[in-house]
Amino acid sequence: MARTWGNIFFSLLDYKTEKFVIAKNKKVGVLFRLFQLGVIGYLIGWVFLWKKGYQETEEAIQSSVITKLKGVDLTNSSQFGLQLWGAEDYVIPPQGERIFFVVTNYIVTPNQRLGYCPESPKVPDGLCNYDNECVEGETVIAGHGVKTGRCINDTGTCEIHAWCPVEHGQAPSEPLLSKAENFTIFVKNFIKFPKFSFSKSNVLPTANKTYLKTCRYDKDHHPYCPIFLVRDVINWTGYSFQDLAKKGGSVGVGIEWNCDLDKDESQCNPEYSFTRLDSSINSQNSVTSGYNFRFARYYNDAAGQTYRNLFKVYGIRFDILVNGKAGRFSIIPTVINIGSGLALMGAGVFVCDMILLYMMSKSSFYRETKFEAVTNLSTQNPQKAEKHFTCFHPENTTQTVEDFLMLNPIGFTVDV
Repeated sequence: MARTWGNIFFSLLDYKTEKFVIAKNKKVGVLFRLFQLGVIGYLIGWVFLWKKGYQETEEAIQSSVITKLKGVDLTNSSQFGLQLWGAEDYVIPPQGERIFFVVTNYIVTPNQRLGYCPESPKVPDGLCNYDNECVEGETVIAGHGVKTGRCINDTGTCEIHAWCPVEHGQAPSEPLLSKAENFTIFVKNFIKFPKFSFSKSNVLPTANKTYLKTCRYDKDHHPYCPIFLVRDVINWTGYSFQDLAKKGGSVGVGIEWNCDLDKDESQCNPEYSFTRLDSSINSQNSVTSGYNFRFARYYNDAAGQTYRNLFKVYGIRFDILVNGKAGRFSIIPTVINIGSGLALMGAGVFVCDMILLYMMSKSSFYRETKFEAVTNLSTQNPQKAEKHFTCFHPENTTQTVEDFLMLNPIGFTVDV
């Protein structure tokens, strides 16, 4: 047992050097060449040409988005009458941020004042048959006010202290701001890749002052115009304006910057994509689809009393999403990828060796040829080692010592 462990220990001190053996085996040779061609094709085609593995890249893009909408529409509702809607009315917020909302439909509850009125029958927590079901001071869950302790038999709901009358009515079957599909969206995007000190904008630099007033974005004819029609943006998502205008929706506008900085700056241009975010095509009639919220506008009457107009607005929310990546030649990723390719070449040698030495009918012959253990020179090649001879007295042999030395000119020892 001790000798076995000793042999294992001393075997760790052996040095193994490569021995090249040319195996005249066409199958393994073809396999090895195909593997080499595959690695070379992968390295050149995929790593360097497609993925640009010779470049140092940066994805930490710095971006600023400024938006501006233009267009007007005239509406006529039974609750609110005639109203002219400009960008300052239908764009929320009006500051021109990367996320904004465009009103396309609405319900108005005019002239609300603080007081006492019945809760809406649409609110389950406001329904009642007796006064004891309306606990005084209790807030109506998902309702409009605070219960007073009285049940109003005419409506079957609790009396509440709130802005009265409470909201009522349904959204019109057709969007009131039907001309919103012709509104224009101006998207100004500035980007910067700080690692390369590179910055650019999606607005085409031109001295023509009327260009931005007349152009409309078109992927083929006007790819550098940053002005979009609302109708076109929605159509590019696979929906129509009517699909979103009645109950609202959410649309994502993607701006992708993929810049090869080894090329001219003019080759770095944005690519736009459009998608609906609030629902999929299979769930467009779901209760989760659509987009709406409420806001109020407050006024004072001649007596100084405050009243308000409550708006429940439906519309389209736009999210401007900016992503990007820039790359420029660098020796470090180039060397790393070449080294990875050479390592794959070594893997091919290993695979072919395994097939040749362990999986073929003549594998034992290849193993004996490839692996050779060299221990002691004297035991390995005795013809080249020192020879020992025994010479007897001349009277005991017919051969003289001189003749013996002439025939054996290698070092020897003589036993007399």
